Amino acid sequence: METSRLILRKWRESDLDPFAKLNADPEVMRYMPATLSYEQSAQMVERIKTHFDEYGFGLWAVELKQDAQFAGFIGLSVPQFTAYFTPCIEIGWRLAVPFWNQGYASEGAQAALEFGFTECCLNEVVSFTVPANKASRRVMEKIGMTYIDNFDHPTLADGDPLKRHVLYRICKTDWDSKQHN
Repeated sequence: METSRLILRKWRESDLDPFAKLNADPEVMRYMPATLSYEQSAQMVERIKTHFDEYGFGLWAVELKQDAQFAGFIGLSVPQFTAYFTPCIEIGWRLAVPFWNQGYASEGAQAALEFGFTECCLNEVVSFTVPANKASRRVMEKIGMTYIDNFDHPTLADGDPLKRHVLYRICKTDWDSKQHN
């Protein structure tokens, strides 16, 4: 998939080093339970590839059109936990710090939503993060998502400062009306 500035594509072997560097950055991973080792990043790429095989969509590797730099990932996934809103399809992103605050996450997420609603015939897409993650919440709002609720993430222990999450959603009908305005 292409946007005006990005290419969302399948993963390549050459993506692993910059992806592992991104996942080891405490600033990037501030709202995640922990940074990831190189091996954990490699395992995540394998899980992403398996997800594509199973569902026909997933977390695409993102590169800049202008210079083919790997920036991170943007895409759709099926969360592997149980909550009152699952099963569901989640949209998410993780970009390296040099690519923050340039509109790349919103631009790529719009393309991922379009793919989900038009190619996969999804009826609804959700996204979630911790309340303090204002940057991701801004992206959710920019792509037309609406805040729904707070919930406690079931994979995090009681007392974990990241346990509380906010849930956002966009329905296909809302996305359709936004496209025609």
